Amino acid sequence: MSNRPVTLIVAAVILAVEGAVALVLGGYVAVETLVGAPADVTSSVFVGIFGIVAGAALLWVARGALRAARWSRAPGVVTQIFALPVAVSLVQSGQVVIGVLLALAALAGLAVLLAPATTRAMIEQ
Repeated sequence: MSNRPVTLIVAAVILAVEGAVALVLGGYVAVETLVGAPADVTSSVFVGIFGIVAGAALLWVARGALRAARWSRAPGVVTQIFALPVAVSLVQSGQVVIGVLLALAALAGLAVLLAPATTRAMIEQ
């Protein structure tokens, strides 16, 4: 699609960054589980696998958004909605910078995924 609106590109970038971060953090937890001594191996394995799978899924959604695929909008919006309480929890637990960055990314992601230009691009596809 050569006439991609800027909002669609920004949405894809936000989703891709979120996916890459989840993938990297999931990989980090998986490696630390293998080389370290986690207090709960089962939980650590689950968190690592979940991070890797969620990150890969978000990268897939980002690719769909960049291609203006209709199916990519719903998981993208749901991800941003779920990210907001996580951001609040991070701020409340003293991780203010990370929490604020996540909240800003989630709000920006919602704005561009729900923008009229993005809607038009996905409907016309």
